[in-house]
Amino acid sequence: MLTILLLTVSNLFMTFAWYGHLKFKEIELWKVVLASWGIAFFEYCFMVPANRYGHEQFNATELKTIQEAITLIVFSVFSIFYLKEEFKWNYALGFLLIVAAVFVIFRKW
Repeated sequence: MLTILLLTVSNLFMTFAWYGHLKFKEIELWKVVLASWGIAFFEYCFMVPANRYGHEQFNATELKTIQEAITLIVFSVFSIFYLKEEFKWNYALGFLLIVAAVFVIFRKW
């Protein structure tokens, strides 16, 4: 669970670093880039330990798959509540297909 928690916190920081500035388009791009780098520093402070600890239980492909699934959840909540964007049916379908991919990757064949 520590790995999942660290990956989730990491994704919260990265989502704000990559997309949080979209609400502030009046700010000059170079300032947004610097702010994003500052936020991304904290993302790395959680992502690197998540991968280090997680690699004791999961292989790298499984870690990346978990990270991508968490990213989609975090981004969906972020886009709906922070950016006030609509969540469409085709997004849900696409995410369900990704969940199917997670199943395929984690299934012991």
